[in-house]
Amino acid sequence: MISTQAWDDARCLWDYHQMGHVLRPCSVAVGLGSHDLGVADTAVDLYERGMAPLLVFTGATSPTTRDRMPRGEAVHYRERALELGVPASAVLVEPRARNTGENIRFSKAVLEEAGVDVSSVLLISKPYEERRAYATARKLWPGVEIVSASTPMTFSEYVDSIGDVRLVIDMLVGALQRLLIYPEQGFMISQQVPDHVLRAYERLCHEGFTSRLLHTDTAST
Repeated sequence: MISTQAWDDARCLWDYHQMGHVLRPCSVAVGLGSHDLGVADTAVDLYERGMAPLLVFTGATSPTTRDRMPRGEAVHYRERALELGVPASAVLVEPRARNTGENIRFSKAVLEEAGVDVSSVLLISKPYEERRAYATARKLWPGVEIVSASTPMTFSEYVDSIGDVRLVIDMLVGALQRLLIYPEQGFMISQQVPDHVLRAYERLCHEGFTSRLLHTDTAST
């Protein structure tokens, strides 16, 4: 059972992880690979709405996607986009990235190699990773405007889609920890975390939602 306090604290973290950016047309949309094909679906929706003329999907495989996406996250995302009607000429694939920092650096390199002039990036992630992706891109891709996006859904809807509320809360806590420790390690820009969000995070840690926490000497995004 998840207590009312833990549920409220998790929703607090969920709200903080959402950037709340107003979508606007950008030079390119970059979809960050994960287990969630909803990222690809959202990228296609934004492409069809004229928010970006070009899609880049980035991601290799991970322990959580190896069986489900054996050809790699970016490749499966591309296949999904083509199934939904996006022309092959509008999709680039970056198949090597294994963390958020590599997603950004390698996508940037792919676009440079393709000769694409980028002044703004529509950065598409899982809903609870909007802020983490934004902070990483701001650090590693200076000089471009970053607009964060994800599949529009509430915390409750996301929990229902995953089917494991404890896992979702663990992921929210882990994502918040990275926002706290990664700036000092040079992986992302520093962002202010409001006191009420910190208190919610600390209560959830105390309640044992810690499976996605890193040791503080971890050096990987």
